[in-house]
Amino acid sequence: MLALAACSNTNESVENSETSSSESSNEPLRFGTLPAESAIPIILAKENGYFEDEQVAVDITAFNSPNDRNAAAQSGELDGMIADVMTALSFREGGIDLTITSDINEEFKLLSSPDSGITDIKQLDGENVSLIPKLLLEYIMDEIAAENKIGYEVVSIPSIPARYEALLENQIDSVIFTEPQATALKVNGAHVLASSSEYGIKGGTILFSAESIEEKTDDIAAFYRAYDKAVEYINSTDPAEYSTVLNEYNFPKEMGDYLSNKEDGYTKATTVTEEQYNSIEEWTKEKEMISKEYTYEELTDFSMLNK
Repeated sequence: MLALAACSNTNESVENSETSSSESSNEPLRFGTLPAESAIPIILAKENGYFEDEQVAVDITAFNSPNDRNAAAQSGELDGMIADVMTALSFREGGIDLTITSDINEEFKLLSSPDSGITDIKQLDGENVSLIPKLLLEYIMDEIAAENKIGYEVVSIPSIPARYEALLENQIDSVIFTEPQATALKVNGAHVLASSSEYGIKGGTILFSAESIEEKTDDIAAFYRAYDKAVEYINSTDPAEYSTVLNEYNFPKEMGDYLSNKEDGYTKATTVTEEQYNSIEEWTKEKEMISKEYTYEELTDFSMLNK
């Protein structure tokens, strides 16, 4: 994993920071990302100095697998991270209070291997799909499979780079990947069978710990202001001006091509809908990941958006 820091230069006195509830704390927000499209606004908020402008310190740790990210969260090494609804539910079941504070920019695609001969979703019936069980990838695949009345076998490969190579080497039939890896796989011969947006599926989130929300409310609000500035920058700037920066964060070289051809702009941080939350919460119970119901109100706090 790669550790990076975005630090603010706040010279305010301790007295001032104690008396003004609108000022950020001197403690950095420790934030975990994965090499996926959802991390781009956060990376550019750091690279372009938007965190510094908002007087918030953010330490970014880039992980190559959700399992490594989750282990860091469990050990108290992170204040916040990019994840999904079912991760929040699983952590809450285990006694770790992580709260959903916004959605993310995301797009997932189901792709078959170059030599599989599978070019239509119906041909995937009974074949294998590589994903990480009990996370958003499996939920997406279950929804797509149910809609198309097909079955599939799971091949679990937690590492993002290993899963990527396994598909290109035809070791697996298919995979679900987020962008920009999905486009890179397509460029290298994989076949796109379906996408999450096509099926109206969105379950990715930003999570912050309950302790961070209580003690660093203003920092998180500043984090989101910087995030939204980065979204404005992305939507108004030629990707050639910033795509090379993403290579330093383990993004594939095809990232620039994907961004240049992306039809829809990025959206500012907003809420996760109650309808989507309830669908995933029910699925999480069916997978026996949680033993009781957790309401939308219990698991979400969007009060730091647009603040």
